[in-house]
Amino acid sequence: MVDQQWFQETLYPDWGQRFRIEKVLFEQKTPFFHLIIFENSQFGRVMALDGVIQTTESDEHVYHEMLTHVPLFAHGNAEQVLIIGGGDGGILREALKHPVQSITMVEIDRTVIDVSQRYLPNHSAGAFDDKRLNLVIDDGARFVTTDSGFYDVIIVDSTDPLGPGEVLFTQEFYQGCHQRLKPGGLLVTQNGVPFLQKQELQNSHQRLSKVFQDVTFYTAAVPTYAGGLMTLGWATDNKNLQHTALKLLEERFKNSCLRTQYYTPQLHQASFALPAFVKKFLDF
Repeated sequence: MVDQQWFQETLYPDWGQRFRIEKVLFEQKTPFFHLIIFENSQFGRVMALDGVIQTTESDEHVYHEMLTHVPLFAHGNAEQVLIIGGGDGGILREALKHPVQSITMVEIDRTVIDVSQRYLPNHSAGAFDDKRLNLVIDDGARFVTTDSGFYDVIIVDSTDPLGPGEVLFTQEFYQGCHQRLKPGGLLVTQNGVPFLQKQELQNSHQRLSKVFQDVTFYTAAVPTYAGGLMTLGWATDNKNLQHTALKLLEERFKNSCLRTQYYTPQLHQASFALPAFVKKFLDF
């Protein structure tokens, strides 16, 4: 909700946060979302869809690094990667830092990509021009049931389970992802802030567990996603991946020559240590 000088987020009915609007850079109703990008003195440029903050310049690296580098370094040899969503380009930017052969990215709303490239250029940093990218404008849930390709890692950078993003939290979608994974492949997902979105976490765990042999969550502290640690979903049939040895993670990270702002091999391993209240939610 835009109120002249303030943007009031509308994600939760009983609690919220607001951002001072220094300047509105873009605002439009796309075929799928109400999209706004504005400037804020603390967070830089901010993008929101349907009243919910999606990303900011100041802290996007936390989310994008953890949703990308944790699965790719754990896998260690990903050649084909599938990104569902991620129209701002941040996941794509980070994934292309790995020696992958190809990345297929499926985004439902072309406007999000175009506007992000114009107003949030550092999110993609030229990634959309990389020859390894196969960009598909389509519904991600439909894509995983009709595509004939197979992938080592699937990264779901979705909105919350509201509107167009709701289908990306269903068991049918997870089943489609499972069918698109190579043996030993890995799916990771955006899964909200458990302190405020307990039901979302429980639903995802229940649905993923009916499809994959090894399901858990790992965490990241993203200031924009207020309410405490956010959880990222982890689903695979290879039970060894979440237990990748620290020494091996350090070796892979060193060999990659990546420079990160948040991710480290030590943090990678520690992120799977869940708070007691989250484990209680999940009956772990």
